[in-house]
Amino acid sequence: MELALYVVVMTSLLSDVRKAALVAGLLALAVYANSLGNGFAYDDAHIILENTDLQSLETLPGGVFKPYWHGHDEEVQLGLWRPTTTLVLGLEYAIAGENPLLYHAVNVAGHAVVAALVVLVIGQLATVPIALTAGLLFAVHPVHVEAVANVVGGAEVMATLFVLLSLLVYLSGPSTWRRALAVGGLYALAFGSKESAVTLPALVLLSDAARHRIGFGDVPRYLRESWRSYAALAAVAAVMLTARASILGSIASPEAALGGGLLREIPRIWTLSEVWSHYVRLMVFPLDLASDYSPSVIPISISWHALNTAGAVLALALLGGALVFWRQQDLNPKSESGRLVGFGVVWFLIAVSPVANVVFLSGVLLAERTLYLPSVGAAAGLAWLLVMLVRRRREVGLVAISAVVILMGFRSWTRTPTWKDDGTMFETLIAEYPHSGRSQWLMGDIYMAQGKQKEALRAYREAISNLGAHYGLTTQIARKLMGGGNLTGAARLLEQVRAEAPDFGTAPALLGVVYSRMADWENAENALRVAVRLQPENVVSHHLRAGALTQLERWDEAAAERRELIARGEDVWQQWTALAELETLAGDAIAAMEALDAARDRAGSDEERAQIEAFAAELAARDPAGAVEGAAPVSR
Repeated sequence: MELALYVVVMTSLLSDVRKAALVAGLLALAVYANSLGNGFAYDDAHIILENTDLQSLETLPGGVFKPYWHGHDEEVQLGLWRPTTTLVLGLEYAIAGENPLLYHAVNVAGHAVVAALVVLVIGQLATVPIALTAGLLFAVHPVHVEAVANVVGGAEVMATLFVLLSLLVYLSGPSTWRRALAVGGLYALAFGSKESAVTLPALVLLSDAARHRIGFGDVPRYLRESWRSYAALAAVAAVMLTARASILGSIASPEAALGGGLLREIPRIWTLSEVWSHYVRLMVFPLDLASDYSPSVIPISISWHALNTAGAVLALALLGGALVFWRQQDLNPKSESGRLVGFGVVWFLIAVSPVANVVFLSGVLLAERTLYLPSVGAAAGLAWLLVMLVRRRREVGLVAISAVVILMGFRSWTRTPTWKDDGTMFETLIAEYPHSGRSQWLMGDIYMAQGKQKEALRAYREAISNLGAHYGLTTQIARKLMGGGNLTGAARLLEQVRAEAPDFGTAPALLGVVYSRMADWENAENALRVAVRLQPENVVSHHLRAGALTQLERWDEAAAERRELIARGEDVWQQWTALAELETLAGDAIAAMEALDAARDRAGSDEERAQIEAFAAELAARDPAGAVEGAAPVSR
């Protein structure tokens, strides 16, 4: 029945690319409809639920010009600035708040539009059957689940949508200023959605080279015809890269993938060759999927071995095959040229380059969501191969296409619910990859919550062994140890990570908490002095440092820290009475009285005023002259 249906649909769409695009879009909606029941998972909490900037239309404009990973020690080092994504998420939050349905609906609708655009773009280069098949493959491909079913994965969907829309506008006619400005505007939206969209100019050139061979002698003519569009693309790229450098401190981040720090010191080709074998597997046979590909799922290789050698051979074979296919006739809307296979391979290479760890370290070794844009090329090449099979052996080819679409669609449908929430995602990861560093990290958290501290420490040690003493990992483990009462273990971890990353403020802030709980006031004050310098907005660190200085009887410094707290918004009567005590201990009776007056002004009830007067009487009884020397402070 499925075969007959496919034959009917294919036959009716042979001459209408728009109907083909509609079919691909509807199929994408159907396959991913069950993600509408998902909630927030993984990075959703930090990017959306904990980001106060995008939770108000008043603060949203400012949040657009901040790093994507806001309020994070490594927000700059992560090298992410996505203004389009932040803006869209902020508008969604204004409508839906913390109800996840709208966010997922936008992702699913976006994926449907992208599947339709794949048909329309490939339809500019090849026949409608090939374009339709490419769109169907893209619509159901399981490697897209992470991008579509996880809310923040929508950045990939948006970027690809704007890239394809920009490319479609470019391919639809001559390079007039009007069309060039539209291409540039869509490029800005794409680049602001996800960094991988920076590759659009190269994808434009690839599409032109696929349609019309461009030799050295053709360059002057080509530039005369297309320079307006390239000028618009170059201007947008310059503006976006300049803004990135201003906000992030650099154009591209040198941050290595979690557990991949060794890639800075050894040849990357050993590891990347194995990654390439996973690229091919995920595009062609995406049965085995994972939310984590950090070591030891894909280990960092320090020499050649069977797996990475096979990956290198496979990559070279694909490049060689692409070159052979590329030498066939030019592509055009009525062509079934094998050049589409070469186009697809080169598209994948270009689109994956920002995260391929070749030119610079990208922050991920492999992530399925990052294959969303590159998979357009894979879908195009696979579509050509399948349609050619239909041309040679019609029944076999139609069965093959039907089987691929149905099986991939089923795999996507069954995979989507694993992104329902943190618990479901983590359970899936632990069940499928218990040996991965992230799984060990999660199991440590589970053991800690169950009060099994010995087992938790064993899992945490395994996680650090696999992933290295990563700053975020180590500080989160330290938090768990603090919650479990293991202050000595937490202090040991935090001292280690503070020494390795002295410019980050989370570790010294946590150390301040640990040493304060241990009543080690000297070490607490030392750590908190660093914390307030690195994170001056952290009022908890200011408060704890004022307390540590008080315990060390450094009254003047403690009073200065209280004033800093008040200046940073803690302008309440309790802070002013604490300041009055410190000024009294420091021997400044006038300042103490002024602080008490300020406390009285901020009292909101008779009970609070009574507490202030009782405190004032206590201070007066202890030192009527207003110059206490060495009196024990009142605990507050």
